[in-house]
Amino acid sequence: MDYVKGIFKSRPNRFIAEVEVDGSLEIAHVPNTGRCRELLLEDAIVWLKPSDNPNRKTKFSLHFVENKGVLVSLYSQQANSIVYDAIKDGKIKELSGYSIHQREKSVDNSRIDIYLENENQKCYVEVKGVTLIIDGEARFPDAPTERGAKHLKELIKLKKEGNRCCVFFLIQHPAGKFFRPNWDNDPVFSETLNEAYAEGVEILVYRCDNQLDGIELIPESLDFDLGKCLADGIVND
Repeated sequence: MDYVKGIFKSRPNRFIAEVEVDGSLEIAHVPNTGRCRELLLEDAIVWLKPSDNPNRKTKFSLHFVENKGVLVSLYSQQANSIVYDAIKDGKIKELSGYSIHQREKSVDNSRIDIYLENENQKCYVEVKGVTLIIDGEARFPDAPTERGAKHLKELIKLKKEGNRCCVFFLIQHPAGKFFRPNWDNDPVFSETLNEAYAEGVEILVYRCDNQLDGIELIPESLDFDLGKCLADGIVND
């Protein structure tokens, strides 16, 4: 189904947006619980996916927003699918060589996004979609996430049990070419990410190419820095 072009007007709550479509004000579902304040600006061009489900309260879902001359994907859950497909297609060199690929593996009271296995190793991968860009840096999260810190602690536990564990940051804004945790918005997550890295949890950073006819992961890993940013007036650790 083709996308419908709209003009963003407001976001009454984190789940819905008011958008103008062909001169009429419509309500669209926002499949991203982040704040996205730097993206969802009044009169920004957005691209909506119509729904043919008569039981839905909203007839559209907001999938893309135009920002800095590029398309930014706001469908956060799609990040998991993009990474999973890229692993199976051999586009992520660090995660090649596994014969078993599984989405959403239950571990204790959590679900890890991707589970991989071969005859020698079990590997757990937690995926985080990133849309916030500050001075060219992709930062996560854009709002405090207790759930995100919980997932990192679960990875630490799994790593200590002898498994391979990775946290995968997929930059869904093409302008981001470097990653740093968002210390200002969520110091707890940022500290926990540092703890996870020190315990041997791997950090992978990739970005994707967003087009209306499809989203693909760019098979090139990006650099990251887990310290606090000097540009924000905070001294690096």
